[in-house]
Amino acid sequence: MISIPFFTLFKKEVARFWKVAFQTISAPVISALLYQLIFSHIMQGRGDVLPGVSYTAFLIPGLAMMSMLQNAFANTSSSLIQSRMTGNLIFILLTPIHYLEFFAAYVGAAVLRGLLVGVGVIVVTFWFGLPVPKNVLWIVFFSLISCTVMGIFGLVAGIVAEKFDQLAMFQNFIIMPLTFLSGVFYSIHGLPPFWQQLSRLNPMFYMIDGFRYGFFGVSDVSPWLSMLVTSIFCIGLSVLVIVLLKKGYKLRT
Repeated sequence: MISIPFFTLFKKEVARFWKVAFQTISAPVISALLYQLIFSHIMQGRGDVLPGVSYTAFLIPGLAMMSMLQNAFANTSSSLIQSRMTGNLIFILLTPIHYLEFFAAYVGAAVLRGLLVGVGVIVVTFWFGLPVPKNVLWIVFFSLISCTVMGIFGLVAGIVAEKFDQLAMFQNFIIMPLTFLSGVFYSIHGLPPFWQQLSRLNPMFYMIDGFRYGFFGVSDVSPWLSMLVTSIFCIGLSVLVIVLLKKGYKLRT
């Protein structure tokens, strides 16, 4: 049964990003479309990236997942730090809401925003040659778990960071490097051995590669390995954040 505190906080978080949907939903979709237009034009006619997969088609799932990950992270991290800096977080903490409900509401809203952005990217770019998906279940699984992971990581950033410039450090020195080393724009098999091994240490690589497998039925690594790595990462982050929320780390001081 869904509790009233959880539903109220979830509704608040959804309303927060939906009121500025042009900024939170439309803008990322437009940015992804521009990436698609530019890279597909530059790389057109340079051969298949994966067996039977043209570069223009290869790029679409990567851009969709990149947009989902970035926006899921942004939703929880920006919301939490805004509430802390404006002082209204205390009014949420004073309500009879369990820390697990707090966790689920914030992450749930982040997942919803990520999925909306991802669907938007697919809709505006499918005419570049995206084929009928080979396995919808893999697409759904990696969409949900990847947005969940980044929503949770956004909570970590929102808890640890005390002001916006500290939050920007997470985005500039963690999120962006991991994103561009995750295989969004290329197959890791085209990289030198050192960079291939480095990419395999990046959890975002497995999220994007597994998601891409759902569309094409081919990928750089096994989707089962991607599922395992992503699931372990999700569980580990969940435990970390739940412990921090239970202790009220940096939230009740």
